[in-house]
Amino acid sequence: MNSSSSLPDAKSSLEADSSVLQICGGHPLGGHVKISGAKNSALVIMAGTFLCSGDCRIRNVPLLADVARMGQVLSALGLRLNRDGDILDVDAREITTSKAPYELVTQLRASFFAIGPILARLGVAQMPLPGGCAIGARPVDLHVRGLQAMGAEVQIEHGICNAHVPGNNGRLRGAKIYLDTPSVGATETLMMAATLADGETILDNAAREPEVVDLANFCISMGAKIQGAGTSTITIVGVPKLHSTDYTIIPDRIEAGTLLIAGAITRSEILLSPVVPDHLIPVIAKLQEIGVSIIEEGKDCLRILPAKTLKAINIDTLPHPGFPTDMQAPFMALLTVAEGDSIINESVFENRLRHASELNRLGADIRVKGNTAFVRGVPMLSGAPVIGTDLRASAALVIAGLAASGTTTVQGLHHLDRGYDRLDLKLQQLGAKIIRVNEASKDADLLANNINPPASVSI
Repeated sequence: MNSSSSLPDAKSSLEADSSVLQICGGHPLGGHVKISGAKNSALVIMAGTFLCSGDCRIRNVPLLADVARMGQVLSALGLRLNRDGDILDVDAREITTSKAPYELVTQLRASFFAIGPILARLGVAQMPLPGGCAIGARPVDLHVRGLQAMGAEVQIEHGICNAHVPGNNGRLRGAKIYLDTPSVGATETLMMAATLADGETILDNAAREPEVVDLANFCISMGAKIQGAGTSTITIVGVPKLHSTDYTIIPDRIEAGTLLIAGAITRSEILLSPVVPDHLIPVIAKLQEIGVSIIEEGKDCLRILPAKTLKAINIDTLPHPGFPTDMQAPFMALLTVAEGDSIINESVFENRLRHASELNRLGADIRVKGNTAFVRGVPMLSGAPVIGTDLRASAALVIAGLAASGTTTVQGLHHLDRGYDRLDLKLQQLGAKIIRVNEASKDADLLANNINPPASVSI
């Protein structure tokens, strides 16, 4: 099939906007939950298929609204996609246009990263400036300067980034590039571009996130020559062409961390797999500092054991291998019921504490000053209507609702569905009393009358 309609969509934005999650809190969780493929790997690896002049099979692709949007971007540029379960087949033999659709790219920041591989393969690319969650400025100047260092001419006009490589062969040139900050997006964009460039490219102060390593491994599986991914210096030697591959995406460390926190806040024992424990070192360390026990059972399985008392801690978000900014909001939900005063300093994005006011609606005691949140633990949260303001904020409110007395109603599910593969169904599977209903016809009696969610959920 050559249409993104072959990609099963997560909830459409319209459906998600008109739906809410109703959570009857105070119930323990239990059992095993399967962790889906990493969102931030899936999106950039899909962009990376532009580098291949053949077929790519990508396994462990999560069912997300953002993945569906990225599929639409690829299809609009001429790639042929077909999805079966968590397997995505991409025929990248032909790119029919170098101009990405404005209405799609402006909804999904990760789609901008395709400018690197498209430019590397075609010698020309037109990419609208990106969109995504409103969590602060994430400029593309590092991407642009890096491409310029590799010989591209780049102009930004009317919200469109126009790039082309002058000369007859249209190939980028290897270059030594220093990134002012270890930007994940810039590292990924430039690494992909360099795989088909003439000569050697060195990226200094590169991002070290596991998803960067996953992308590098994907490119290597197609014949790229990349060394140093996962360190601050990545070396890429360009090759003339990349070949077909069959590649499996890593598990989502943020989903795994979110579900570990769900276990911690509900004082529950749950089992998670597959995971890569090394990807979760800072998250596990902070959970242990709070008082929770995390046990490795095999190479890809974690068990969380509940703590009698949750202790206050301090958190500073940092680029990997520091504490991930994507875990800041879920941890804030957990710290609202910890004993004592916690401090959270958000140093990665400047506008990522808006969930604090929504957590306060549930009875939390949080004060925000600049990019710092001061969290004073309370004995219990109480259910209330709340609105998710971004992807991770929505997850934080769901987590808080699991521990709150009474019913919590979470709006803004279009954010949640962008990055979590059926989180509500996975929580149902663990025993949570959580149900998604259409806001126009929601019936609070579903939970009040103890109508349980489905006993068996296929995840």
